[in-house]
Amino acid sequence: MSDVVDQGRRRLLTAATALTGAVGAVFAAAPFLASWKPNARAKALGAPIEIDISKLEPGAMLKVEWRGKPVWIVRRTPEMLHQLARATPFLLDPGSEASVQPAFAKNDARALKPEFLVVLGVCTHLGCSPLPKFEAPDVTVSADWPGGFYCPCHGSKFDLSGRVFKGVPAPSNLTVPPYAFLSEGRILVGSDSTQSA
Repeated sequence: MSDVVDQGRRRLLTAATALTGAVGAVFAAAPFLASWKPNARAKALGAPIEIDISKLEPGAMLKVEWRGKPVWIVRRTPEMLHQLARATPFLLDPGSEASVQPAFAKNDARALKPEFLVVLGVCTHLGCSPLPKFEAPDVTVSADWPGGFYCPCHGSKFDLSGRVFKGVPAPSNLTVPPYAFLSEGRILVGSDSTQSA
């Protein structure tokens, strides 16, 4: 037997083995990496949704789902808008300074158009879903209730703009998602890049 080693052949076999291993690793990793990419359903859950509000009556509320959370669209009456000022002295954050919302919602109505309130129907305390209690007064909430949303789980109260009352467990106002008016009767929730109609 010869103790002479063919170095050229050894380098060729080492390179071929390394290349085969690298190609195999890429093929093995491809499905794993592809599993990290969100599927079409997951993408759709986060996508903006278009909502028809043309048939929403004054004083009524429409409930839809976006990103797995309830979105409430309330068409406020002039009386409901008038009640906003009466609730202001009792609110924790009346100017919406510490709330999650687009910049356009830093007003008493917390809306692009005062007539329409768009909020996530999730209490900012522990994530329960408050009840609409629009009528004022409502003795099931309190004798001086100005109208709004009431969370029966822990007693949090919000006015008709989703602003939280003082002295309740909820730490902040209801969240206003980004949205835009596509027309007089259509809202796009999840994007405020479109100019309002």
